[in-house]
Amino acid sequence: YFCRHGERWELQLKGSGRTPYSRNGDGRAVLRSSVREFLCSEAMHYLGIPTSRAASLVVSDDDVWRDQFYNGNIKKERGAIVLRLAKSWFRIGSLEILTNSGELDLLRRLLDFIIQEHFPSIAMNDSNRYLEFFSTVVSETANLIALWMSVGFAHGVCNTDNFSLLSITIDYGPFGFMDSYDPNFVPNTSDDERRYKIGNQASVGLFNLSKLLKALKPLLDPRQKQLASQILEGYGEHYYSRFTELFKTKLGLLGENENDNYLIAFLLKVSLLC
Repeated sequence: YFCRHGERWELQLKGSGRTPYSRNGDGRAVLRSSVREFLCSEAMHYLGIPTSRAASLVVSDDDVWRDQFYNGNIKKERGAIVLRLAKSWFRIGSLEILTNSGELDLLRRLLDFIIQEHFPSIAMNDSNRYLEFFSTVVSETANLIALWMSVGFAHGVCNTDNFSLLSITIDYGPFGFMDSYDPNFVPNTSDDERRYKIGNQASVGLFNLSKLLKALKPLLDPRQKQLASQILEGYGEHYYSRFTELFKTKLGLLGENENDNYLIAFLLKVSLLC
């Protein structure tokens, strides 16, 4: 933990080598991707989008072998290590793995820790605290993805391990900004199925939240499960409302007009044709 002005941040190294969670990877990072993460995470912060931050970047003496374009052409590149910070690195996948392995006592303990540390508005003695937690994550995830769309940001790997429980942008692997509007824009050259194209980000967010609900269900009673399903159904309305609000602000539209949404859609279509 790193404390500044009463705030507590968790530190994480990217590219420092193998860990117990490296699977078959080497745990290293190349200089080009490290620079991109450093610059983009800081840019996202100053754009007002919740994100991890970059504290430092150190060039490594290690040689790292990478197939940059996934075409079989492996090259030696300079390694680097990024020290990145976030209020928490817990992800949807952090809970999924415990439910899937049947470690429900640990799941409950971890959830209580996350709520106590990062969701101060939720009372720990509230029997509905897991439901309140889920409701907050649903609405804040919708807000985050709407913010991504408002600046044309595409996260290249939107799986549950890359979706923060605090609804911040994390894990800048493949990513990109659209030069012009294109719902089929894909920043990840290995995403042959276009699963994570920018036009799918809101839907992928819903899919990941459904996985979060599945992970939480063993801790919910029948009434809470029903309410949680209703909360999840409201995700689309949360997202659409925030998306519309952000684009109306960009266009300087005041008040409410039934043609606002038509105008936004029309201008995006015009951008696509250009």
